[in-house]
Amino acid sequence: MNKDTKPNLITNIKNNFHKLSKGQRIIADYIINNYDKAAFMTAASLGEVLNISESTIVRFANSLGYSGYRELQKELQELIKHKLTTVQRLSLNDYSENGNALSKVMEKDIDNIKKTIQELDTENFNKAIDLILKSRRINIIGLRSSTFLSGYLSFYLNFIFDNVKLISEGANDVFEQLVMAGKGDVLIVITYPRYSKRTLEAIDYAKNKGCLIISITDSLLSPAAQKSDVPLIAKSDMISFVDSLVAPMSLINALIVALGSRKGESTASYFENLESIWKKHDVYDE
Repeated sequence: MNKDTKPNLITNIKNNFHKLSKGQRIIADYIINNYDKAAFMTAASLGEVLNISESTIVRFANSLGYSGYRELQKELQELIKHKLTTVQRLSLNDYSENGNALSKVMEKDIDNIKKTIQELDTENFNKAIDLILKSRRINIIGLRSSTFLSGYLSFYLNFIFDNVKLISEGANDVFEQLVMAGKGDVLIVITYPRYSKRTLEAIDYAKNKGCLIISITDSLLSPAAQKSDVPLIAKSDMISFVDSLVAPMSLINALIVALGSRKGESTASYFENLESIWKKHDVYDE
């Protein structure tokens, strides 16, 4: 079954409610009213809470068109990842012990990078490189928790290009900062759940002015990906009040390295000049 938004998922359950057995209706009621909790319960643990057999829960998922409970659970997880408030996300994590947090969080970060490597569309990655190299102006935006990612990308691209503009949250509105954007430009958008409305509005504004959009986001279902010419997906699965942004950082590193390599001699020459400037002005401790 295709992943969908909460209203369609819940509507699916409600539309099929009359077809369900007595036990399955108990499951349906629980998921409708506690979807944020059900998303992280196994079939066995859900059955234990509801005093219902695991096989009944699997049949419930099948009756809604899913191959099994795990597929239904994944859709619920996508739903809550986008919709949960910070307080709700905090209440769901199980990282109360220091050692538990250390191992679980770092293992999840590793898993996010592995999934990104496996699932990233390399054709889109290469398209993004080509678009950036050909663009008249490289605009970059990442607000809220994505601010440091956009700043990092901008910092290094400024070593390679002389046409980079970082769109930031400051005295000037994002639209004022994009007023000169137009055809031939690219807007690199970085956004993760919960998605910043201002970022999504900036995409629409830039597209209307003729910019091509490259997005770095968590899913092809994200609103940024759906508005993009070239979506790049880097996983950020982490159920806590903190977003896991290790995989997008790794993807950004790959972009920077690939762009630097494509620029070749001009990048090397630029860094040679920088090294002499840094040495002259005693920038680094040596």
